[in-house]
Amino acid sequence: MLVAQRIRLDPNNVQATYFARAAGVARFAYNWALDAWKNQYAACKADPALPKPGEAALRRQLNAIKRAQFPWMLEVTKNAPQMAIIQLGRAFENFFARRAGFPVFRRKGRDDRFSLSNDQFRMQDKRIRIPKLGWVRMCETLRFAGHIVSASISRVAGHWYASITVDTPEHCSRPAETQGAVGVDLGITALATLSTGEKVTGPKALRSLLDRVRRLSRSLSRKVKGSRNRARARLKLARLHERIANIRRDSLHQLSTSITRCFHTIGIEDLNVKGMMANSRLARAIADMGLYELRRQLEYKSAWRGGQVVVADRWFASSRLCSCCGYKHEALGLGTRQWTCSCCKTQHDRDINAAINLKNLAVSSTVAACGGAGAGLERKHRAKPAPVKQESNGKACSA
Repeated sequence: MLVAQRIRLDPNNVQATYFARAAGVARFAYNWALDAWKNQYAACKADPALPKPGEAALRRQLNAIKRAQFPWMLEVTKNAPQMAIIQLGRAFENFFARRAGFPVFRRKGRDDRFSLSNDQFRMQDKRIRIPKLGWVRMCETLRFAGHIVSASISRVAGHWYASITVDTPEHCSRPAETQGAVGVDLGITALATLSTGEKVTGPKALRSLLDRVRRLSRSLSRKVKGSRNRARARLKLARLHERIANIRRDSLHQLSTSITRCFHTIGIEDLNVKGMMANSRLARAIADMGLYELRRQLEYKSAWRGGQVVVADRWFASSRLCSCCGYKHEALGLGTRQWTCSCCKTQHDRDINAAINLKNLAVSSTVAACGGAGAGLERKHRAKPAPVKQESNGKACSA
């Protein structure tokens, strides 16, 4: 199973300069290969006898000319340009498979990153050895044991991070404590409402720091482009956004870990987050919650513990369906938070009722899959979930 841990690095000035150069080489190689790919593809369409472009051919072409035309590439590790072209090949594979859009050129300041293969670096305690640079200090040790696959060095708001991918035989997490089922209704007022009646409001990091974001944004807009004052103001704003993202990420990790630790079967709804973001009045509040990220974390953490996440159909009427008698309330606006069933006269809280319906759906799906009410789910020791990225917060991600 592939897992990844993101660790903050503590480089000195010389090491940070090397990272910036390596990221620049990777960005240049990616853009050069993308431009060459477009030109070769256009020539191939005009003359079908010409070969089609590919990432292996582009890597060979760059290796043939870089010593003469781009000698500054030799100052950093050879993995920086080579892995960038390999990533371009994967981007085109995703584009042709309709999993992503057409690749675009990388920009300085936004795409400052480069990758290393497992034979080009070593790790020891709180250090990582980079080719042509030496040992660089890390803020924590690698928590996962197994075969190290690759590393990606990136810069976010002036800070450098290393994302280490490890192939572990099996991620050992204790199974859920209660082995029970729970329904989780996601929303804006409350981030998550559980079928047990518990409501988690969420940090709402952007909302709490929005005034400061506006103030720093105004300050940045008044600075002269290209000046050092503008660069400093831009870094302040970037670090504030990084803080907002870290607060949101930490709360989501703590919530998802708590739910998967207590419950074996989790029922959630398939929200159309992209469609919900089209509502201009709710878009900022929806983005501040991180609804899809919470679902992603619940899925892979539940798989680690041998549990299961049951996703309800997008058109499942979880809020309008009475959890007591099954009566479906036809008209229920977003502003209606309490409603009374006209059939059994039960008064419902909208979110708790939806969470109970999601729990009932998850239980019924489990019974149908296992063949009986008492069958339950069995912990699968050989399950191999999709690769996931685990953040460096030990408190939120501990097993």
